[in-house]
Amino acid sequence: MRQRIFGLFLLLLLSIASLAADSDRKHVVLNQSATRSAFPFSDAVLVGNTLYVAGTVGFDQNGKPPASAEEEARLAMDSVKRVLESQGMAMDDLVLVQVYCTDFSLYDKFNGVYRTYFQEQFPARAFLGVASLIRGAHFEVTGIAVKRLK
Repeated sequence: MRQRIFGLFLLLLLSIASLAADSDRKHVVLNQSATRSAFPFSDAVLVGNTLYVAGTVGFDQNGKPPASAEEEARLAMDSVKRVLESQGMAMDDLVLVQVYCTDFSLYDKFNGVYRTYFQEQFPARAFLGVASLIRGAHFEVTGIAVKRLK
């Protein structure tokens, strides 16, 4: 399993590198002042019609995970949605989602929230267990979206 994940990750990196060589990149930063001072990354990077969404967590207004796992999942998914919408995309443009979770007993709670964000079929997804996440978060969500041509 570990080799398969590493292989998929390597393939993803090679795909990103080849696309980046052929296309202009646009770095997406939703809150310019807060992000630049606190975190050394963009909220997403747009390469051609593909958006690579950075890991997002579900923190409340105080910068902490809420008491409810469902609320934390909702806040994390709302953050992904906000990034997509900033680039004229929707949740159904996601083709791959990775969810990092510190407690597998929260799997069903996350899924209950997650399924409400999609109208059509679900994107491919990995649900990965990790020992810990930033500031006590239970979930971190990353994604890759491809803008549909109309």
